[in-house]
Amino acid sequence: MSSSNTFNLNQSGPTEFVFQVFTTSRKIQALLFCFFLLLYIMILCGNTAIIWAVYTNSSLRTPMYFFLSNLSFLEICYTTTVVPLMLSNIFGGQRPIPLAACAAQMFLFCSLGGTDCFLLTVMAYDRFVAICHPLHYTLIMTQKRCIQLVLVSLVLAVFLNLQLTTLVFNLPFCGHQLQINHFLCDVPPVLRLACGDTRVHQAVLFVVGIIALTIPFVLISISYIFIANAILHINSAEGRRRAFSTCSSHLCVVLLQYGCCTLVYMRPRSSTSEDEEWQLALVYTFVTPLLNPLIYTLRNKDIKDALKKSMSCKILSETP
Repeated sequence: MSSSNTFNLNQSGPTEFVFQVFTTSRKIQALLFCFFLLLYIMILCGNTAIIWAVYTNSSLRTPMYFFLSNLSFLEICYTTTVVPLMLSNIFGGQRPIPLAACAAQMFLFCSLGGTDCFLLTVMAYDRFVAICHPLHYTLIMTQKRCIQLVLVSLVLAVFLNLQLTTLVFNLPFCGHQLQINHFLCDVPPVLRLACGDTRVHQAVLFVVGIIALTIPFVLISISYIFIANAILHINSAEGRRRAFSTCSSHLCVVLLQYGCCTLVYMRPRSSTSEDEEWQLALVYTFVTPLLNPLIYTLRNKDIKDALKKSMSCKILSETP
């Protein structure tokens, strides 16, 4: 690989980035630390519970729950790329991180987030096949095809964000230690610290946003148009209710995830404030991964029954 395609890690550029502090008050820092730690633990527990329920109950070994368990695993990885470092900075003040570590965090965060978006599209396709073509569902959504769809989502997201991250960190940065007005190394705040012309990088970010956000959202919308039409033609009210219940949880997660990400990555740079960016980033870093297990467990009878069954078996096995 030529030097033009490698990260700018020479001594002429900055070697460290420093995140902004939420507050300098020790009491508020302690409250924020406990609050975000509690949210993180809830995210880990909630998503782990879904994975455990799916893989310990044979009744949930279907494509829909296979995708859901993969989504939960992604949510765990996604938040883990950000939250531990964020928590250490809340109490530790402005601890600098090396340029390479900032690049790694950006790549992992964006790649996992992109995979999340593509997987939500796959889940919409799964619901489309299940409701609109129920007789062919088992023939179309085979185990092999499900694994292929997850892998394609991951590979596409990794490919797009490897190019984007490499492009961003080839920019010249002025200074040895630069402060990011954010709690993570996201693309927009890092681009603001560059000394060079970032118009090409903004254009690439917009294209990646179209591929990872706009196109998937359009495909999801088309899927749900067909799904809604099929549900309306179901004669049984109970059948319509069950069909809708399998889609409503997914729709809630989609709207929250795509709404926040679109506001951060797809709006013109001039209309986006730095404070709005990190506030929205808090939503898709904490709220979406937390609501994912809550929405699916509260609105999905199969998941609730599987968790109750698993817990009952665990308690009985430990009873002397």
